[in-house]
Amino acid sequence: MSCGSCGTKPNGCKNNGGCSTGSCNRLNAYDWLYNMPSADIDSSCKVVEVSFNNGSRKDFFQNVTLHQFDKGDLISVEGVSGFDVGEISLTGEIVRLQMKKRNVKEENPEMKKVLRRASDRDLEIWKQNKTREPQAIIRSRAIAKQLKLEMKISEVEMQADGRKATFFYIADGRVDFRELIKVYASEFKLKVEMRQIGARQESAKVGGIGSCGRELCCATWLTDFKSVNTAAARYQNLSINQTKLSGQCGRLKCCLNYELDTYLDALQYFPDNCDTIQVTKGTANLIKKDIFRNLMWYMLPDSSKQYPLTIERVKKIKSLNEQSVIPEELEAVELTSSKPKEVEPEFVDVVGQISLRSLEKADKKRKQQQQQEKPQQKQQGGQQKNPQNQPGKQRGQQRPPQRRK
Repeated sequence: MSCGSCGTKPNGCKNNGGCSTGSCNRLNAYDWLYNMPSADIDSSCKVVEVSFNNGSRKDFFQNVTLHQFDKGDLISVEGVSGFDVGEISLTGEIVRLQMKKRNVKEENPEMKKVLRRASDRDLEIWKQNKTREPQAIIRSRAIAKQLKLEMKISEVEMQADGRKATFFYIADGRVDFRELIKVYASEFKLKVEMRQIGARQESAKVGGIGSCGRELCCATWLTDFKSVNTAAARYQNLSINQTKLSGQCGRLKCCLNYELDTYLDALQYFPDNCDTIQVTKGTANLIKKDIFRNLMWYMLPDSSKQYPLTIERVKKIKSLNEQSVIPEELEAVELTSSKPKEVEPEFVDVVGQISLRSLEKADKKRKQQQQQEKPQQKQQGGQQKNPQNQPGKQRGQQRPPQRRK
């Protein structure tokens, strides 16, 4: 499979998904050990990582065959009372690192095995069963609604041989789907497996583009979903607006936790219990903390102006207030714009000075001149047609006599 984000569109780089763009499928990992030779073939990793359903689900399988698979190959693996077809996503020593990350032992007797390279017959059956998934989602949702179950079927994944189907659903609480499984089994004629997922997992399966303009983190690389609360937005001085802070899943964005530790480390240098300070003009209330400039912004009563103070100045005023001393002024810092002034170019951009208005003015002048010329041409044409107005052809005027030979 070739990725479609390279510059060699429309066919991609044809590197079997091994390019560094990492957008050949969802949750893709770049194999940076791909070109490194192995010292001992016998001690090399015999486990491969296989992705299913365009990378939305991945699992590890033992390669007991004599074939050496590459990234992007379609293979047949063991399934539930049958076989399933997946795509090789990782091979070699990088698989051991992924297994260590997910706490999977390499010598696991329960690990399923690779059967063979996918044949034409396997691919044909796999494609036929994949075409049944959209209709199965619609039918399964209708059945769940008839049984009055408070759940939502988000995705149906069928096994390649069509003997088993996994129904991914979302529910707020516990759902008694014993009767539902019986109806599904009789309706679709296969073995049914129910898996409950959260809203974040659903958005990872669906995918999309975030407000930052990039693909969703949960659909590309994020696998561990940590809890996010509004305190993370408060520490970063973000306005508590649910529409802006919520992602496609309807929950708070996972990226709110990315820079939270940096903000917490920077806020350690700011003084505590300085929400209010006393000056002669009144009680100044803390508005926000600027960790980039190490400033604390205060606002006086009956005034909308904000005063930036340094951390040392706030500590000094707070210590004076504890000694029952009230300073006269806040002594705010005068901020200057850090942006450099734009230098005017020495040359004149003639092309940029041409505007539509100047062209419209020229058109108006041209039209006015044409309108003024039209009556003048009509008058001249009338004089030429009237012989009375022409000199030399007036009535009573005689022709000069002709000389005889």
